[in-house]
Amino acid sequence: MLKDFKEINNFIKDNIKVNDTIVLACSGGPDSMCLLDLLIKYRNKININIILAHVHHNVRKESDSEYIFVKNYAKENNIIFESMKIEKYENKNFESEARDKRYIFFKKLIDKYNAKYLLTAHHGDDLIETILMRIVRGSSLKGYCGFESVTKKDNYIILRPLITLTKQDILEYNKVNKIPYVNDYTNELDIHTRNRYRKYILPKLKEEDLNVNLKFLKFSETLLEYNKYIQNNVLNIKKKVYTNNVLDINKYLKQDEFIQKQIINSILSDVYEDDITYLNSSHVKNIYNLLADTKPNICINLPKSKIAFKSYNKFKIIDKCEKDAYNYEFKNELMLPNGKIIKKVKEELTNSNYVCRLSFKDIKLPLYVRTKQDGDTIEVMNMNGSKKVKDIFINSKIPMLERKDWPILVDSENHVLWIPGIKKSKYNKQINEKCDIILKYY
Repeated sequence: MLKDFKEINNFIKDNIKVNDTIVLACSGGPDSMCLLDLLIKYRNKININIILAHVHHNVRKESDSEYIFVKNYAKENNIIFESMKIEKYENKNFESEARDKRYIFFKKLIDKYNAKYLLTAHHGDDLIETILMRIVRGSSLKGYCGFESVTKKDNYIILRPLITLTKQDILEYNKVNKIPYVNDYTNELDIHTRNRYRKYILPKLKEEDLNVNLKFLKFSETLLEYNKYIQNNVLNIKKKVYTNNVLDINKYLKQDEFIQKQIINSILSDVYEDDITYLNSSHVKNIYNLLADTKPNICINLPKSKIAFKSYNKFKIIDKCEKDAYNYEFKNELMLPNGKIIKKVKEELTNSNYVCRLSFKDIKLPLYVRTKQDGDTIEVMNMNGSKKVKDIFINSKIPMLERKDWPILVDSENHVLWIPGIKKSKYNKQINEKCDIILKYY
């Protein structure tokens, strides 16, 4: 029996107004073709601009014919067609990488056409699968909600009009309305986690209740209400302990354990822009343990090439960038990878660690600026003996990640002459002593 689509049409009518421009993600499968037909019929009533966005995933030979199918259908119905082909995949997690690339493509179209909405054909069965998968793998409260019918992004809104429908509802609609579509056989393969939930677990749930999708939708909406209430309270506390993307650990540790974990969830949500498919409860647990650890410098790897690191009383999450070691010959001026400059100056009336004075008779030219090497030591000015550069970094509380590209001045015999901004060696001359070269670190 064909389901009444009045609720779906009302959802579209309530959100999309005359002259609105929308981007529709369309694979050519039954779900997106059903939604496309609903939008075409709505366009026949009021003027809206539809941009059909198709992603060629380049993993099946059928992808070429599916691309042609969607392109021709768009042309037949006077719809703007845009496509993107994924040429290669870098990561082992195909599904996550493909999703990233899709949404980057969709965002470009949103900006190109100044669109207000992105529409996807996620339906009620998809919601059940998503919730179950996240319960099994572990997630945050928001993660357990699955996805919403309306999701606000920075400059557009994602609409999922089919969220109250089942896959069977969609197939029956397509049959009655003679809507053509393509089938992706990989949706039946057991190698994909979602497919196993779809094939083996979902049918059992529907044996218990044919409308179980609506029960999961209610479950999702209830959790979203709780999550919204909690996050409003957490946000007020978060503003006091987390500023400029840096967490004050001392203030954070004064909070209740539940609030601490919610702050971590909120930070992760900010960093991953609500794409929590990459995260599970173990990531929150690992960060929670890291923040409670008494060690001054610790870091852990996170998904999507990010690093969570603690340095003394500060914590932040940054993009993982492997900083290469460098070794530059110094002449008159040098721009460093950390954005600083070492420059030869004529005169400088200060004895700070940002200035170094050297005499040619004490050192062996040429001079080099390089990163720290294992075993580096420096004979510190006004001290007896040598000290490990590593220990100086620790005592000076230099964050662990900054040590990797901190400059060190050496002569051609590899004597450490200066750690700019931190320590000078015994080779440094005082203001009233004769020197041949004055260097300043900006």
